[in-house]
Amino acid sequence: MIELTTAEHDGITVVRDDLMPGGTKARVLPQMLGGSTPVEYVYASPVYGYAQIALAQTASQLGKRATIFCAKRKRRHQRTLEAENAGARIVEIEHGYLTVVRKAARQYCQVSGAAMMPFGFDSAVFIDGLADVARSLDVQPTEVWAVSGSGVLMRALQQAWPLASFNAVRIGAKPNVGKATLYEAPEKFEQDAKRPPPFPSCSNYDAKARQFVKRHATPGALFWNVAG
Repeated sequence: MIELTTAEHDGITVVRDDLMPGGTKARVLPQMLGGSTPVEYVYASPVYGYAQIALAQTASQLGKRATIFCAKRKRRHQRTLEAENAGARIVEIEHGYLTVVRKAARQYCQVSGAAMMPFGFDSAVFIDGLADVARSLDVQPTEVWAVSGSGVLMRALQQAWPLASFNAVRIGAKPNVGKATLYEAPEKFEQDAKRPPPFPSCSNYDAKARQFVKRHATPGALFWNVAG
């Protein structure tokens, strides 16, 4: 596993997990999958999401199966292709609003006995693991920024650094971001960031925080870049 690293950009400390294969969530998934009984794990994913890649890579490393349910498109999204290349089985759903995709995934699990992973891997074990990852950094930020799809990372960072102030950038449905101040990205969920940062950053997710960090962040702030 690649060591967690930071870099300074425009006076802001940036966690560079674009350097980590699978992104930040791949740091904790082995704890969830490694000692458990199921051999197949199912995730209902937006096609733009990075969690599908993290699950595919982790399952492959542990000798387990990852099955990704997502919306059917004329051409598979690059991140879905990355998940497939990492060993995941891809199940595409027609008229695939995420609620429809989740329903199909749940039905599959009921029949197959596979384990359904919660959206964003939202569980106490996973949040505790992410908080431990954050604490491993030799930093004590006064202010923390991150993009929030489910809000899992933001809640974990609040657990790690309870004295900091927190700012989350919403990119889709309203996430559970705990006590964080919530900003809303002007781009639609499926659109790439119009003003991305000067380092690799997931175009539909993390990159959308750049405009808010540049405008509102104060000295001592930290931005968590989950994936590239």
